Amino acid sequence: MNFVILKNSLSTLGRLTVLKIRELGSVAVFFFQGFFYIFSFPLQIVKTVQQIYFIGTKSIFVIILTGTFTGMVLGFQGYYTLVQFGSEGLLGAAVALSLIREMGPVMTAIMVIARAGSSIAAEIGIMRISEQIDALETMDINPIRYLVSPRFAAAVISFPLLTALFNVVGIFGGYVSGSVLLGINPGTYFFRVESAVLMEDIASGFIKSIVFGAVVVTVCCFQGFFTHTRAKFGAEGVSSATTAAVVTSCVLILIVDYILTSFFL
Repeated sequence: MNFVILKNSLSTLGRLTVLKIRELGSVAVFFFQGFFYIFSFPLQIVKTVQQIYFIGTKSIFVIILTGTFTGMVLGFQGYYTLVQFGSEGLLGAAVALSLIREMGPVMTAIMVIARAGSSIAAEIGIMRISEQIDALETMDINPIRYLVSPRFAAAVISFPLLTALFNVVGIFGGYVSGSVLLGINPGTYFFRVESAVLMEDIASGFIKSIVFGAVVVTVCCFQGFFTHTRAKFGAEGVSSATTAAVVTSCVLILIVDYILTSFFL
């Protein structure tokens, strides 16, 4: 009896493993198709600019708001940690490096997932269940080139710019909490920022943001594009695909962040 249970458990585990590997292969193929179609002629410049506006420009307010309060929280927490060692003058360096290396790219990606990634997955999912994607294929229009590639290019362009904005307002937020509210000398704060931040730190943050943009768009578009393959149908299927897109993107952002950080350190 125990042997039968073990056999069934291993069979189920193997079947799930094969399905996940197959899905991972599908995502990889989907990614490379979306990437290479960016450079196919005629270039979709107008659609790419539209997506830059949707992904990038319309996310500016939430990035400024989140970045400011993230920097202020880092300023408070950093101050009360450093003051125990008599090193509160290093607050500017602690805030800037925390934002530029880690918090900026990760928080920017998560905010864009919440605002734009969910919308991308839902929009493409609705197009799938309403047979608009099938109509594109009938008209001999490649749906990946038409729907995914402009979003991919827009994300790769927008994420680094949004990350830079997040870092700037976050450092200013740290200045507000550290200098204006807690009394650290402003000159000391910004001197530490300037002396501690190196070009390697900025480059690593930008590389992370580009990779995060590719991950977010690939996952969100993939989940929406293959909504029809889910066990649930119609509006419930779109809801399930959108939820999966957001959760999977956030988890992958943290995993990829760890992998990239291990290379940069």
